[in-house]
Amino acid sequence: MQKTCWSELKNILCIRPDNMGDVIMTGPAIRALKEQNPYRKITLLASKAGSAVAPFMPELDDTIEYDPFWVKNDAADSIAAFNDIVQLIQEKQFDGAVIFTVYSQNPLPAAMLCYLAGIANVAAYCRENPYHLINHWIPDKEPLFEIKHEVIRQLDLVAHLGAITTNDRLSLTISKGITEKVFNRLHQLLPPGKPFIILHPGVSEAKRQYAPELFTQAAKEMINELGYPILLTGSASERDLTNRIQKQIGAGAYSVAGDFSLEEFIALIKFAAVIVSNNTGPVHIAAATGTPVVVLYARTNPQHTPWKVNHIVLPFDVPEALQSKNTIIEYANDKAFEKSVPMVTPTQITKAVKSLLASNIAIAQQDMVKG
Repeated sequence: MQKTCWSELKNILCIRPDNMGDVIMTGPAIRALKEQNPYRKITLLASKAGSAVAPFMPELDDTIEYDPFWVKNDAADSIAAFNDIVQLIQEKQFDGAVIFTVYSQNPLPAAMLCYLAGIANVAAYCRENPYHLINHWIPDKEPLFEIKHEVIRQLDLVAHLGAITTNDRLSLTISKGITEKVFNRLHQLLPPGKPFIILHPGVSEAKRQYAPELFTQAAKEMINELGYPILLTGSASERDLTNRIQKQIGAGAYSVAGDFSLEEFIALIKFAAVIVSNNTGPVHIAAATGTPVVVLYARTNPQHTPWKVNHIVLPFDVPEALQSKNTIIEYANDKAFEKSVPMVTPTQITKAVKSLLASNIAIAQQDMVKG
């Protein structure tokens, strides 16, 4: 395979078959690819979970949904599905592909997918020499020599291809009609004129789960000390969890898991005064909407903290039984986290929320003075 000038490529496939938050954090790098050539079409290949957010990323022109068998998901291992996706990619005649990974993932399965589909130019980080599978190879120095934030990692990848953007913020675009719909729903649900806090207790991986009973205690403290109502959010499958927590909290808490579409949920987060969450997708939605966030951060994947939004990270240790067996993740965690930390207390959460609320008031006052 011969290298070519990436600025000339007009039909690019971006591969990111991870969760929704990973796709959102890849947004600035995709934006850089789009800005490199205004006539370029960009298609995202993403998992079912990741592709859900694609309609709200304006840099994307098309999406291919596929749950590959080399990434953790609930899809059945199917050779037929793999062959079908190879054929589909082949039919779309991409002239370039960028494989986005975290440092603990191997890009070679995705590179083989591109090879079989006949994509001539493939770019990716790779720790070992990929030879002809990746002809735009960037040796992966993470986490052996450094650990970058996820957004920076992907921006640096496309910068090797000459794609640079001056706007490195996360971004999601929703319609005005959805914003009005959610605003009206909140007006019906909550006391008028009251700011509200979102508490998102669910998580995509058990190792990132902060204890529900501690979420309950924190919510009670926030309601008693701040008087703000709390919305308990989640997917439809997490409704039992949010209903249970709501009953334990009592007055001032509202369980709305599964009640909003993803686009409505983005608007809901945008309206919130603060969101409190495990390290999962809503944290990165909050970063994209500019909503302050308190993240209960299980000490794994140190590169996934909230990006360019007012936030407080409250770390806690992953139980030994749930710790990853991936040796690269073990190495990174040993490098990033020097010693064990005590479990985050509900009072710490309340204190963090108060701090962000006070910071918001100070920022608003500064903006008024400037205006």
